[in-house]
Amino acid sequence: MSSNGPGLPAAPPMKPMPAIGSPPPSTGARMREEEMMYFTPIGAGSEVGRSCHVLKLDCGAHPAYNGLGALPFFDEIDPAEIDLVLITHFHIDHCASLPYLMEKTTFRGRVFMTHPTKAIFRWMLSDYVRVSASSADDMPYDEHDLQSAYDRIEAIDFHQVVEVEGVRFTAYNAGHVLGAAMFQIEIAGVRVLYTGDYSREEDRHLMSAELPRDAVDVLVCESTYGVQNHTPRTEREARFTSLVHSIVSRGGRCLIPIFALGRAQELLLILDEYWAEHPELHHIPVYYASNLARKCMAVYQTYMNMMNEHIRRQFTTNNPFVFKHISYLRSMASFDDVGPCVMLAAPAMLQSGLSRELLEMWCPDKKNGLIIPGYVVEGTLGKHILSEPSEIASYSGSKLPVRCSIDYISFSAHVDYAQNREFINLVHPSHLILVHGETNMMTRLRNALHAAWQQEENPESAPKIHAPKNAERVSLHFKGEKYARALGQITTGLIGGTGSDGSSSSTAGLVVQGLVVAKDFHYHLVAVDELRELTDLRPATIHMRQYVPLESATWELVVWHLGVVFPEDLEQVASPEGKPSKSAVRVCDVVTVSYAPGNRRELIVEWIGNPVNDVIADSVLAVLLHVESSPVAVKMTSSGQSKTCGHGHQHRHHHRAAPAADVKPAVDADGDVHISEASNDDAATDGAKSEPAVVKTETVPATEQLPAADNQLDPIPACEDDSTAFPSPTFEDLAAAVRADLLEFLSLSYDSVEEADDGTVVVRLPDDGIECTVDVAKLSIECDHAGFRQRIQDVVERVGMTASAKWMDKWIECNP
Repeated sequence: MSSNGPGLPAAPPMKPMPAIGSPPPSTGARMREEEMMYFTPIGAGSEVGRSCHVLKLDCGAHPAYNGLGALPFFDEIDPAEIDLVLITHFHIDHCASLPYLMEKTTFRGRVFMTHPTKAIFRWMLSDYVRVSASSADDMPYDEHDLQSAYDRIEAIDFHQVVEVEGVRFTAYNAGHVLGAAMFQIEIAGVRVLYTGDYSREEDRHLMSAELPRDAVDVLVCESTYGVQNHTPRTEREARFTSLVHSIVSRGGRCLIPIFALGRAQELLLILDEYWAEHPELHHIPVYYASNLARKCMAVYQTYMNMMNEHIRRQFTTNNPFVFKHISYLRSMASFDDVGPCVMLAAPAMLQSGLSRELLEMWCPDKKNGLIIPGYVVEGTLGKHILSEPSEIASYSGSKLPVRCSIDYISFSAHVDYAQNREFINLVHPSHLILVHGETNMMTRLRNALHAAWQQEENPESAPKIHAPKNAERVSLHFKGEKYARALGQITTGLIGGTGSDGSSSSTAGLVVQGLVVAKDFHYHLVAVDELRELTDLRPATIHMRQYVPLESATWELVVWHLGVVFPEDLEQVASPEGKPSKSAVRVCDVVTVSYAPGNRRELIVEWIGNPVNDVIADSVLAVLLHVESSPVAVKMTSSGQSKTCGHGHQHRHHHRAAPAADVKPAVDADGDVHISEASNDDAATDGAKSEPAVVKTETVPATEQLPAADNQLDPIPACEDDSTAFPSPTFEDLAAAVRADLLEFLSLSYDSVEEADDGTVVVRLPDDGIECTVDVAKLSIECDHAGFRQRIQDVVERVGMTASAKWMDKWIECNP
């Protein structure tokens, strides 16, 4: 989720889970990704301002900074992955970065806010662009971007349930300003309540924040005031009017910096009522210097039904927002600065604009007074001046003395500690995430809540508190069961009925076969042939085809190898005429192996792709790739070469014999392989047929074949003449072959390899001081390093297998 504060995402299971607040499993338990929810503040984490959390919850700018520096940490997220943005209210620190997100990044999701928030949002940010452009060279967006973003925003009503990409959310009244909402978001059965800025105290025109009816698993809550408690509202109003009266009575100007909308309307109602009750003040003007407020006052009058009962009842007789003793000040040019007055001017933090200009004009006069009526953010002039400095820096850089009176009265529509704690206890979430608070305030609130809950009867049931900093991810584990709703014909066997004897039938233990379809965290079980009718999916069949080249093996040899591995599951494929095909077989009724059309040196392997068939196909391919490298895969040559070994050259590399014209292997009762060959050359010469050769088979493990170097002198003796039969391989011969191959293979991998006088092979790792000695004759290895010893042993075993395969090739070639 993202807001100018928090962020949620990867969602958990679909059923509401009673175990959401349980402690995480032990370190031995594996947490699946779909059981995790993450919350990452990219603004308003241990700070107040630029609320933004990754959903996305709010998208504001920090009031203490200008330009791009005021934006949330968008570089911590990928905007393209955000499907949804929810804006709680129209204050700058909760919505001013939204046009940048929508127009300057890859974000293409949907944005929602309430109707009053959208109505005021356009005017509020237009004023923000105008004021900020004069003080920031890197303004992140302009008026055109603002208008384009505004056109894409969708407005919703309170209590309206909306679902986007499987995320269901509802807006509840937050009581902070007109249209302010807290959002309850449901993702895969987990409910998250994001309060935004909220107030649990009803004032002169707004209702207090609502309490959602549904249980909440995660509460993302503001912590603006930490452990501070507000004084009662009546006392605050009395002190406020008393201070204003005192300042104007001594002939001073009273400056009240306020947000253009929000608390300003509350203060205007208080002052208008107080002036009406005190005729002696009627000659002292009260100004509200905000064109923005004047434009947006129509919105307040339009949405009067969203205010409290007091305002709605008063509206039946007269409009409470048509003030009798307050005047709107269009500009400083129309202001006659003579005598005492009361001025409500924006912005509230005194960073720029009219309130900053008036402060610089009035702060040197001790008759004047400054009243800060709400929360001010750390790093702003409003926060600094509360420390009553002797001087401040003007906008031009010069020093100005501060002699005016400075007072602070909190009319902020944020909850205090008592209200916040009460609301948290009523919601009683499993997890509490604190945002929108300075580090000290947030830490003190966290400690106070923890201490209070430890005093309760059942402290184990207390929420787990998180107070993340910006870009610090909070991982929440939710473990529960997933339920799939059966649809269509599958439900026929699931509905329990009444047996013939009148007893109710049970479906316990019933095996149901179908396809589980997941969409937007909802699961449905449907039959494959009903996918088109019951879901948006369309079934498809994947036809797999693999080409396998052949060098010299014949079709009969291929079939023989397949029959060895699949003796009961090999059958010939029928031809179009219904007769058995001589060049196609089917394995396990799944995989078809055949010659490629017009190419007797290439096989085609075909099957219907699915997890089971793919495993069978892999086995078939492994057999086919082993046909020509197996010791029992006899390489037949022409008759002249097959019957004599009189060639005088040395075997410096592994020769491939020419392909036989016709090879027909058969297996007798003793397990011997009979190979009959009819050479075209022989037939042309005398028509005689060669006698079948009998080959005794041996079982050799299937191992990786190591390539021999082209310039290697084959240590296996060559045939000397036609009349001498090649002797059976001896162990000494095999050892010599292994030694030769081993020396070459190890030399490719290691720098220090040598053959000792006694025939052993020595491999050294000089940098590590490791030495390994291999006695090829005894196949023994001496090495102190266990890991290196195992590695060399694997190499020796594989090279030995390769040498044995070579020997079998030579034996067959020289013993027709």
